[in-house]
Amino acid sequence: MKVLILSADGFEDSELLCPMYRLKEAGYQVDIAAPEWGLIKGKRGYTVTANLALDDVQPDGFRLLLLPGGKAPPQKLRSILQVQEIVRAFVDKEHLVAAICHGPQILLSAGVLAGRRATCYRDVATELEAGGVLYVDSEIVVDGNIITSRQPSDIPAFMGEVIKALSDYQNR
Repeated sequence: MKVLILSADGFEDSELLCPMYRLKEAGYQVDIAAPEWGLIKGKRGYTVTANLALDDVQPDGFRLLLLPGGKAPPQKLRSILQVQEIVRAFVDKEHLVAAICHGPQILLSAGVLAGRRATCYRDVATELEAGGVLYVDSEIVVDGNIITSRQPSDIPAFMGEVIKALSDYQNR
């Protein structure tokens, strides 16, 4: 089963690397997409290779979209129409979508969070609430096929829920 991580330069290193390695460890094929393929660099200097550009993403080929945080990637990605279309395609097809920290801002910009429960980094909570989201201050919040989490310290609970949801998804 394939999963997609969507990010850009300035990602929060732990929020991309920990999920990426945890998903690979669990046997999932992990692809990373960015505005252009090639190296992207995290806030703390780690790099990963985006093996897909946005133009290459075919949502039907994936079962999970993961949106790591860090302030920069969501700010860069959320206004890109193609990113919003990718997010809406995952949600509309009831594929899993997981976002941590500032990642839920992308979901908000794509118009898929209004009326749902979600969590995020505390500095983003007011923006989510203004967008019609029922903000919950919790390690993880699951609302249908969308899983959200607050911050790096929540990664163990976040990834536990993501792996469980992927397993449940395979078994339906």
